[in-house]
Amino acid sequence: MAKALVSAKTMAAPAAEEERAGFLRFSAVFALLALLALLFQAAPAFARGAPESFADLAEKLSPAVVNISTSQTVNGGARPPLPGMPEGSPFDEFFEEFLQRQPGANVPRKVQSLGSGFVVDPDGIVITNNHVIEQADEIKVNFSDGTTLAAEVVGRDPKTDIAVLQVKPDGKLPYVEFGDSNVSRVGDWVVAIGNPFGLGGTVTAGIISAINRDINAGPYDAFIQTDASINRGNSGGPLFNLEGEVIGVNTAIISPSGGSIGIGFSVPSATALPVIEQLKEYGETRRGWLGVRIQTVTDEIAESLGMDVARGALVAEVTPDGPAEEAGIQAGDVIVEFNGQEVPEMRDLPRIVADTAIGETVSAVVLRGGERESVDVEVGRLEEAEAQMAEAGAAGDGGAADATEAMGLGLTALDESAKRRYNLPEETEGVLVTAVDPAGPAAERGIRPGDIIVEVAQEKVSTPGDVTELVAEEKEKGRKSVLLLVSSGGDLRFIAVRVE
Repeated sequence: MAKALVSAKTMAAPAAEEERAGFLRFSAVFALLALLALLFQAAPAFARGAPESFADLAEKLSPAVVNISTSQTVNGGARPPLPGMPEGSPFDEFFEEFLQRQPGANVPRKVQSLGSGFVVDPDGIVITNNHVIEQADEIKVNFSDGTTLAAEVVGRDPKTDIAVLQVKPDGKLPYVEFGDSNVSRVGDWVVAIGNPFGLGGTVTAGIISAINRDINAGPYDAFIQTDASINRGNSGGPLFNLEGEVIGVNTAIISPSGGSIGIGFSVPSATALPVIEQLKEYGETRRGWLGVRIQTVTDEIAESLGMDVARGALVAEVTPDGPAEEAGIQAGDVIVEFNGQEVPEMRDLPRIVADTAIGETVSAVVLRGGERESVDVEVGRLEEAEAQMAEAGAAGDGGAADATEAMGLGLTALDESAKRRYNLPEETEGVLVTAVDPAGPAAERGIRPGDIIVEVAQEKVSTPGDVTELVAEEKEKGRKSVLLLVSSGGDLRFIAVRVE
């Protein structure tokens, strides 16, 4: 009997071991499944897919998005385009004179326009584009619940196309908050809400197609490009991320027809927010100013200056008595760092300087003669400098120079050094364009650094003084544009440039 018991225990042992092994296998599988579940829950933090619906986001955000309607009294009708002639043609003034003689040409009439905006403060602060409300006599803000409130302009900034409005509601308004556009990436989902074609609140969705886009709209271009449908009337509306934060202010589209073709642009919140805060506090912007005209460092220029890589901003001209001149910065220097920040490209420098505190002394690193040098610069205020130049032009003493500045041109005499730098033939005559303001009329007409101005108003020129004097004479005659004969790469062409 004892023998039989021992035998039974011996037979039971393998069964128990197998049961224990099965339990361990089950535990391992369960743990693996639990781990996979945790990874699946965490996956959106690394690669968020398209949401099943944008409905919850749209329902939450739409009440804070508003329609902006404006009206303006103008004399006469809108001028039709000159048949067969591009805008800015030297024949414009003759065509306008013809239109002024037509019956009813000077009868005042009201012009209305529509745009979008969004509330960022429950007490009634509304953000929109400057071009939506520019020159408006009356501005009204229309809410999704049917409420309409009159708005006053707190401040506006043409350079970034941002405007701040104030309405006076009876209670607290629904509002949205800004997010950080700097953390947004190409491929992220975004939602645009606005008033396309005056239809009222409309929601569209897409992705960020590109960041830091320069479309020559202004000196501080760094647009977010999106394929979320943005049409006429969306201007001033918000671009949201999936957290419901405003990361951009919809501003521009590229479209031959005026409708969306999947290329829209928004001012990033990183650019807009500092401007908005200044407009709210001061009613105007307060940007830093260096006092230089700059141009792109091309591969050819970099090689001629002994630089390994084309980078930085080449100083083409230094404003007399400006911060740069007082700091010892010279024409021909390449600014590669400013206030501790690298300057990868020419267009980065204006944004860095603009964001620097006025009156602050900062370090700038320049390349001069192949060597790095550090200089201390006390940053001035851009708006004060622009006002002084405008006053000088109005007084007449600096009228000629300011006439050229109005076109957005930096000029220099065509000496032997300039001819070597730009690989120009020895017999080349005229005045060299050293810098072009990307937001100026000359840039709009395609003039670029390195071009040669041969004639102004059909008069030959050989010095910057010749150009500025002739331009000033054309302005005194009441001309709205001046005809230039420009040599670009050896090809001559006439270009009409606005001087208003």
